[in-house]
Amino acid sequence: MRIRFDRGTLVLEALAGGPEPASLDGATWDPEAHAWRYPADRHRDLIVRLADTGVRQADEVRTAELPPGWILPPLRWYQQAALDAWRAAHHRGTVVLPTGAGKTLVALAAMARLGVATLVLVPTRVLLDQWHASIAAAWPHPIGRLGDGTYRVEDVTIATYASAVAWAPRIGDRFGLVVIDEAHHVGAWCPRELLEMLVAPARLGLTATPPDNPRLAQHVGEVVIALGVDDLVGDGIAAYEQTEIPITLSATERARYDAHRRVFAASYARYRQRGDGGWRAYAQDAARSTRGREALAAWRTSREVLAYPEHKRAKLRELLARHADDRTLVFTGDNATTYAIARELLVPPITHEIKRVERTSVLERFRCGELRVLVSAQVLDEGVDVPDAEVAIIVGGTASARRHVQRIGRVLRPRPGKVAKIYELRVQP
Repeated sequence: MRIRFDRGTLVLEALAGGPEPASLDGATWDPEAHAWRYPADRHRDLIVRLADTGVRQADEVRTAELPPGWILPPLRWYQQAALDAWRAAHHRGTVVLPTGAGKTLVALAAMARLGVATLVLVPTRVLLDQWHASIAAAWPHPIGRLGDGTYRVEDVTIATYASAVAWAPRIGDRFGLVVIDEAHHVGAWCPRELLEMLVAPARLGLTATPPDNPRLAQHVGEVVIALGVDDLVGDGIAAYEQTEIPITLSATERARYDAHRRVFAASYARYRQRGDGGWRAYAQDAARSTRGREALAAWRTSREVLAYPEHKRAKLRELLARHADDRTLVFTGDNATTYAIARELLVPPITHEIKRVERTSVLERFRCGELRVLVSAQVLDEGVDVPDAEVAIIVGGTASARRHVQRIGRVLRPRPGKVAKIYELRVQP
C-alpha cells in the first residue's frame, strides 16, 4: 500500500496484490480527489498495523532529523522526572507543572533527545516571541515562525494555533514531534482538527493546571506527571505570600451596582423559568429584543462597577507605593480597566492590541529594570516569562481557577532569597 500526505490527511493507494484501502477502518473515500483518505495523526498506528499483517508498503511520509548542537542547562529533579515519564509513555502525554517551574526546558530537552523535526504550537504572539528566544538560546540553527506577520517553515518551527490551522494541510507531514503549549486549550482555542492534520507520532502537552479534557488525552496523551505550587515551593519556584484585600463599594457605587443588577436579574430569572439553556443561550436570546439588550447592558454596567471602583484605585496606589522598588505586575479583568490604570498611573499596558515591536520593547525594559510596573488584562496570564517580577496585584479577579494559578505563577520564578508577594483586591460581599 502506498501512503502519502495531501491536504491534511494521508492518501492510500493499493499496490498490486495488496489489500484495498476500503478494508481499513477509518479510511474514507474522497470523490473529488478520487482517493482514499486516512487521518494523518494515525500514521504511526497505520504503519504498525500494516507491518503486523505483512502488507507491503511504500511510505512516502518522511520527517526530518535535527542537526546537533543543543546546549541546555541541567534539568531539575522534577523536570527530569517529567521527561522520563513522557518517554515511558512512548513520547506522548501532558506535563503539568506550575507556572515558573520551567516547562519550556522540559520541552527543549525532549526535542534534543528525540532529534526530530518539531512543531511548537502556542496560543499568543507573545509566546511566539518567547519560544523563539528560548530555542535560539539553546540551538544554533534556523527557526521557523508562523504568525504575527512572519511565515517561514524550518525543521523547528513555532506557530500560533491560528496560523497552524491554515498551514497544517501543507506541512503536517514535516514534523515528528509536536509540542502544545498551554495544552488545556486543546479542543477549543487549539482545535482538535489541527492535531488530526499532523503526522507527528510524538506529542508533548504543557500546562500549569491539571486539565479535565478528553480531547487532550485523545490527541496528545494522558497526564504523565502533575505537580502543584506547594510541591515545588522553595525548590522549583519561589516562596510566596498571598493576601486577599477586601474592597467595599462607595454608597454611590453600591446604588449603581444594585440598580443595574436588578434589571439584569429580573430578565435572567424570567429566562430561567422557561427552563432553557445556560448563559450563552440566554445572551443569544436576550440580544433579539430591546428589553433583553437592556438587560445585557445592565449586566455589563454592573461588572464595570466591580472592575475598578474607587477603593480599588486607592488600594492599588497604596500597594504600588509600598513596592516602589519591586517589579510589579498588575492584572485586570478587561482591557478598559487596563487602559484606565495605564492612563492614571502612567504605566505601560500590555494587551492583544499592542503590536509586537512595542510589546517586545516594553517587556525588555521591564526585565532590565527600567520599568517597574506593567498592567495587563489577559496577555500576561499565560506563559509569558517575566523572571524578575516580585509582586502581583490582581485588580480584576477571575472565576477560573486555572487562570488564577497562571497569573500568580508570573511572579513565582525562583531567585535566591526571593519571597513573592501576591495581592488580590476583591469586592465584598
